[in-house]
Amino acid sequence: MSFEIRKIVSYVEETLIEGGKATDKPVTMVGLAVVMKNPWAGRGFVEDIRSELNPHASELGELMVKRLIDAIGGADKIEAYGKAAVVGADGEIEHASAVIHNLRFGNHYRQAVNAKSYLSFTNKRGGPGTSIQVPMMHKDDEGARSHYVTLEMHIEDAPRADEIVVVLGASDGGRLHPRIGSRYIDLEELAAEQAQ
Repeated sequence: MSFEIRKIVSYVEETLIEGGKATDKPVTMVGLAVVMKNPWAGRGFVEDIRSELNPHASELGELMVKRLIDAIGGADKIEAYGKAAVVGADGEIEHASAVIHNLRFGNHYRQAVNAKSYLSFTNKRGGPGTSIQVPMMHKDDEGARSHYVTLEMHIEDAPRADEIVVVLGASDGGRLHPRIGSRYIDLEELAAEQAQ
């Protein structure tokens, strides 16, 4: 089995104003999607997905990470990251999950940006033009709510019924004007309330 890639799609979004207030530092979010044939579609229930996937997951991860880093202008610019996969109607959610949750795939991204946080994710089923959401978090601090952001994109002709769309997302910042504090502030406040 090898991945048959039909197309590679890049998406770039730059936000300059949020809530009517401009920013001195725009935030750029980038999505890099690979549209590939689902190697398990049409084969019935395939018991051993991992052994078929493992020899090829690293190559896909390496390709996608390189292109994503090039699109955003360097690994050092990435503050928040995430991943997503959408399987077409003839596939299982497990097929989409298998690709993005394989460490041979994801470790390329984590290592390239020296991340400490896990890669947040979504996986779902959809047809051509379906909305693809890539949830992201700070690569080093899972509690930094300022970097809980979501890149949303779609590809008009993907996924076809026998395809999987695999996406990596990156952001060079968090929301423009974060004001809700970190998760740690809530934990401290809750602990203080319970102590009273």
